[in-house]
Amino acid sequence: VLRSLGIPTRVITNFNSAHDTNINLSIDKYIDISGKTLCLNEDSVWNFHVWNESWFIRRDLGSFYDGWQVLDATPQERSKGIFQCGPASIRAIKEGDVNLDYDSSFVFAEVNADYVTWICYSNKRKERIYSDTRKIGKFISTKAVGTKSRVDVTDNYKYPEVKEISFKISYSQYKNSLRDDRKILVTAV
Repeated sequence: VLRSLGIPTRVITNFNSAHDTNINLSIDKYIDISGKTLCLNEDSVWNFHVWNESWFIRRDLGSFYDGWQVLDATPQERSKGIFQCGPASIRAIKEGDVNLDYDSSFVFAEVNADYVTWICYSNKRKERIYSDTRKIGKFISTKAVGTKSRVDVTDNYKYPEVKEISFKISYSQYKNSLRDDRKILVTAV
């Protein structure tokens, strides 16, 4: 419909798409002490999810948020009382501006939620035992114009994941680095 009105529109596919039902920006899995999954929420990760993007000028949000906007014709959660999703600015999603209207927090979670596993003890205490910040939002794609090729648009939605670098230093090196930090602090004061 939007294309027939002259509005640029394309289909987007997100693999490992999060469905964050409580909008806490994480997909929480709960297990008991034996490892059995507990059904304490309805968060889930879908193999993939598809939505549309359309190109809009955003006078309501400001020109910073102009450009591609997410519109989901198959919303799974209510937004302001009705089943709707968008138009959520791709720029807002990438920048983590999750407090904007039009479901930016839900779309942010679809592509960038943390996957967290909690162990629940009998005394109602819970402990986070695992967190994966890279699992959600993989190979976000659209079709190339004029061909059947895939175009990766993941970088439009989120910044590249930072790779952890592990290294070891001796205690004396660590201790000396603390001394250097104190020198800088004393000099700054």
